[in-house]
Amino acid sequence: MLWWGLGALGLVVLLAQAYVRLAPGNPLDWHVAPKVTEDKDLANGVRRVLAVWPDAYGKLDQIVMATPRTTRLAGSPKVGLTTYVTRSLFWGFPDYTTIARGEGHVEIYARSRFGRSDMGVNKRRVEGWLAALRGD
Repeated sequence: MLWWGLGALGLVVLLAQAYVRLAPGNPLDWHVAPKVTEDKDLANGVRRVLAVWPDAYGKLDQIVMATPRTTRLAGSPKVGLTTYVTRSLFWGFPDYTTIARGEGHVEIYARSRFGRSDMGVNKRRVEGWLAALRGD
């Protein structure tokens, strides 16, 4: 009886992990202009607005795309609105980051798809990208 219970629990964990890893991200849900007016830390993400120089958006795109387990969900630097998906190593939890180019600034909105808290993961990731952009 114990083995059946453990087997059932293992199956539930396996199915949950498969759902997290394989659930598609719909660009219509995630690829939206962030409209960030001020820096703000959220329970499951972060918002940042940064004054930048003309070629900063392209460089930021290169930095983001060099991040492990990160892909472009929608948009491009050419159009000035890009949404990326970065997945955690073990479970594959997706975090969505949208970057929009404004007049002399970029707006960044990073958030997790699952859960109420990301334990600061998005903040650390975005702060690392911005430090790399500044050359820190």
